[in-house]
Amino acid sequence: MIHSIRFTSVLDTNVIYPVEIRDLLFWFAHHDLFTPKWSAHIFEEWEIVMRRKNVSENEIKKRVERANEAFPDALVHNYTSLIDGLELPDPKDKHVLAAAIKTNANVIVTNNLKDFPEEYLQSFGLVAKDADDFLTDIIDLNTKDAIKAFRELVINRRNPDLDEYEVLDILRNRNLKNTADYLHSLL
Repeated sequence: MIHSIRFTSVLDTNVIYPVEIRDLLFWFAHHDLFTPKWSAHIFEEWEIVMRRKNVSENEIKKRVERANEAFPDALVHNYTSLIDGLELPDPKDKHVLAAAIKTNANVIVTNNLKDFPEEYLQSFGLVAKDADDFLTDIIDLNTKDAIKAFRELVINRRNPDLDEYEVLDILRNRNLKNTADYLHSLL
């Protein structure tokens, strides 16, 4: 369980894309429910995923710029020297851990938990949580602001406009079942 509202979390690529998970994370961060962090490597991976999903170059640029403008302190610098000294099941994830160590993060939010062994992360004072567990923890910590953030997400959503329950169904389809069920119970 996360015990502080001001905790720092590195967001792995697989929680930044798809858009529905990213939007909920970003709205929660906008409401100061946690401090988001990412690296140039994470955003490079995000851009690759968007290209693979046929997102236009113009839209890719816009999304990256908007994220960095919304959270100007989120980009972690000077972490690459740590990468080679780390050991993870998938060496391609070492940059995520390096960014988390460099920024003194509390949590790595990733849907690839198997690639971030619990005992190894603990040696750095870190835990990894999947997006669903992470978001339900945030709701637990500050229910009122979490609901406010969710409602703002719904109000500001476009193409198509959806109501709260339609957005919750999308979240369930994006493997955020516990998050969606928790929010639903609070509406």
